[in-house]
Amino acid sequence: MPLDFWTHAPLLAGAAFAAGVLNAIAGGGSFLTLPALVFVGIPPIMANATSALAASPGYLGSTLGFRDELRQLPLARLKHEMVICAIGGVVGALLLLVTPAKVFSGIVPWLLLFATLLFAAGPTLAKRAKAASQTGQGLDKWREPGLLLTSIYGGYFNGGLGILLMALYAVTGESRIHTANALKNLNSLVLSWLSVAAFIVAGAIAWREGVLMMVAATVGGFLGARWAKRLPVTWVRIGVIVTGLVMSVVFFARHV
Repeated sequence: MPLDFWTHAPLLAGAAFAAGVLNAIAGGGSFLTLPALVFVGIPPIMANATSALAASPGYLGSTLGFRDELRQLPLARLKHEMVICAIGGVVGALLLLVTPAKVFSGIVPWLLLFATLLFAAGPTLAKRAKAASQTGQGLDKWREPGLLLTSIYGGYFNGGLGILLMALYAVTGESRIHTANALKNLNSLVLSWLSVAAFIVAGAIAWREGVLMMVAATVGGFLGARWAKRLPVTWVRIGVIVTGLVMSVVFFARHV
């Protein structure tokens, strides 16, 4: 059973605030929110759904920040990709909801480890993807299938989603970094909110914890955006990677 709400509220608020800061600077906030929720006694599947809820407001702010880039893209393209991501987000959420709790508990350490390694490899993936797009090796025909698969992953487990989307856009021919970032934020918003809607309908959200973490993550994201220019990104990235590895080890140990 979860601990008393007021007992674990400071831990959850602190984890969500730090996650908001991390997401604003380098990403990786889910390495804090999901473990914190599990630690206080929320079942893993509900913890994952609630963690997605906590992160969802941040995508709106990120999308609004790229309004100019989005206005320059064909509306038909935006709608088409949003539909794909909406479908993928719902499918991923439904897959999570039908996954047996015991099975998901066993998968969580591997998901955390995968997301951590993906985060660590992010700069290398970005360079290789950019090189592929500049040499005319973009695989345009794989954009939509790749977007669907990535959206399903994002609906199931949010960790590393932004890195996957950025790499996908670069590899499939999007050479403009700000445009890729704008599409990444918009489609993350769509698939995240649709998956959260599915979690809400299914009753898979821990509401008290979720609302508290939403507020704390939003405040953290606002301040993190200001601190981003002051903190060395390399240090933050190292901190995120270490946190992800530690959480992976902890979850592997819990499952043994």
